[in-house]
Amino acid sequence: GSGSSSSSSSSAAAAVPTAPASTSGHVNIQVGANQKFVFSPSNVTAPVGTLVTFFFPSAIAHSVTQSSFDAPCTHLASNGSSPAGFDSGLQQGTQFTINITDASVPIYFHCKAPTHCGLGMVGSINAPTTGDQTFQAFQAAAVKIGSSEKTESDTGFASGGVGAVATASAADTATASASASSSSGSTKKSGAVGLVASGLTAAAGAVLGAVL
Repeated sequence: GSGSSSSSSSSAAAAVPTAPASTSGHVNIQVGANQKFVFSPSNVTAPVGTLVTFFFPSAIAHSVTQSSFDAPCTHLASNGSSPAGFDSGLQQGTQFTINITDASVPIYFHCKAPTHCGLGMVGSINAPTTGDQTFQAFQAAAVKIGSSEKTESDTGFASGGVGAVATASAADTATASASASSSSGSTKKSGAVGLVASGLTAAAGAVLGAVL
């Protein structure tokens, strides 16, 4: 009983991609951390030029969709000279990176998967720490919408945005990352195949020798 449940929970945890620790010039955020409807960390400060990368879990689809303080659960629409906000689209098991272009503008975002924003799955970058537009106030506004949250259509990738722009779509980021790891592992893989092949040849020779 208890051994098997502990082992299955360990495997489930291992299957979720984990955001590495943030470094200078690069902030990493875990989407759906610990299988909850949260971004972790949910509120960060990032100067201009900082790359903020979101790591998506494999099990449940989430998005990183820019919104506004006044409409926490709605994709930020274009307005005059301001472009529409960034949007990763619904993703699983990938990464999505935005580049901060204006640190004086608070950046608010949410997950557009049905009901997630109303459960408080929102985040902010460079939000004020005092006053009425803090991260805490933004999250409270999302939770207040709750089950009245309107379902958003998944229109896919949008580079955006206000205060930040996406560097590439989540699929592109994941592909680049996969090809880099694939090329680094190719030498080891071909070496292993060679060892297996030579082992089989030796075994076949031994069998033939015994038969003869």
